Amino acid sequence: MDVRIGIQNSPRELGFETDSSAAEVEQAVAAAVAGTAPVLRLADSKGNVYVVPSAALAYVEIGTEENRRIGFVG
Repeated sequence: MDVRIGIQNSPRELGFETDSSAAEVEQAVAAAVAGTAPVLRLADSKGNVYVVPSAALAYVEIGTEENRRIGFVG
């Protein structure tokens, strides 16, 4: 699933694919926004870890969990 994170005072967004479910990502974002977690920590499908301070979050876009189609659709 694709995740895009907007960071305050930054012209670019952070985008990556993760193997986590939408519910797991949403739970981590909710904890960061509520103030129970000081940082938002997510890992991508390659094993890289992204840590963003909760106070710097502008938005988080969580993509759908559908498989990508390869080839022609008939």
